[in-house]
Amino acid sequence: MASHPLLSAALRALLPERCVFCGARAQAGEVCGDCLRDLPGRGRERCRVCAIPIAGAQVCGHCLRDPPSYSHSVAAADYRFPLDAAIARLKYGPDLSLLAPLAHLLARAVRDQPAPDMLIPMPLSAAGLRARGFNQAAELARLVAREVRAPLSLTAATRCKDTAPQASLPFDRRAGNVHGVFACGAPVAGLRVALLDDVMTTGATVEELARTLRRAGAADVGVWVLARTPRPD
Repeated sequence: MASHPLLSAALRALLPERCVFCGARAQAGEVCGDCLRDLPGRGRERCRVCAIPIAGAQVCGHCLRDPPSYSHSVAAADYRFPLDAAIARLKYGPDLSLLAPLAHLLARAVRDQPAPDMLIPMPLSAAGLRARGFNQAAELARLVAREVRAPLSLTAATRCKDTAPQASLPFDRRAGNVHGVFACGAPVAGLRVALLDDVMTTGATVEELARTLRRAGAADVGVWVLARTPRPD
């Protein structure tokens, strides 16, 4: 998954040598050191399963009572300013200059994780892809996979139903909204899989996809996200 040297050089030439958060000089495609240090939630102790911030880096009570279909999660930071604004600019701008620095931020967060057998980005429905024009999770996954040298599959999971955006629904309706929306498009039996998405809020969407992959025989499912929001409770 290593990038071609000429491609890497071309990308560096196109990327501004400015931090995407504060505008200070920084290496092209990266966040400056000051913003990295100040990024809310970066490096904090979290539940090993769902990445909710807790003291002691143990497993939170919710995951102990009702274990999800995924076994572990990594979040680069909290879904707070400036990361929340950057993710919105990427998705809805769309500001594609944010892809490289945000992917690098996530790659830094997962660099100590065992390499998965397959990295799978959260899929969009066909209607969602037409409306937005690109899948930000897939584009982030391309760069993260290259940086951490993980095999990437853009076809292992598909979204077979078009549903209302999760962000438009109350928290208590989100699980039902995504029930049965995913299908496997490639064999995953026996594989250790990592799911990649930009934001994890209630966890309903990653839970539904993880459940689908486990039913298809995946040996283990982990979750890699840029940002984690607190649970509504």
